[in-house]
Amino acid sequence: MLDMNLVLLLSTAVLFLALIVVLNKILYKPLLDFIDNRNNLIKKDLESAAKNADDVSVYYEEANQIILDAKNEVASKRIELLASAHADAEKKLEAKKSKLEAEYGEFIKTLESEKVELKNALKSQMPLFREAVKAKLSKI
Repeated sequence: MLDMNLVLLLSTAVLFLALIVVLNKILYKPLLDFIDNRNNLIKKDLESAAKNADDVSVYYEEANQIILDAKNEVASKRIELLASAHADAEKKLEAKKSKLEAEYGEFIKTLESEKVELKNALKSQMPLFREAVKAKLSKI
């Protein structure tokens, strides 16, 4: 009976060890490999996400710099256009001013000539006025 118990115990121990070896090869090793692979994949994805975040921040800064450059360019163009418009307005104003001064000078010359003509006409009519005044005075 002791032999039988010993054989049974030994066969159980061998069966247990065989089961551990088989389970290790079929179940535990593939499961542990799968878990390791998954952890490595997650680690790579996290590194990739961190790299992408760094790339995004670089692109964001580049976009902000482009926007800032565009704003500065627009501001300088605006200043140039305003200066150009101001210069054109000054030229037009000066041209109109000189034209008006020329017209005013012509007007003054015409007025002077009309004044002289009127004065000469009045001088030529002076004897008639005197006679008319004398006739009026003599009637009184």
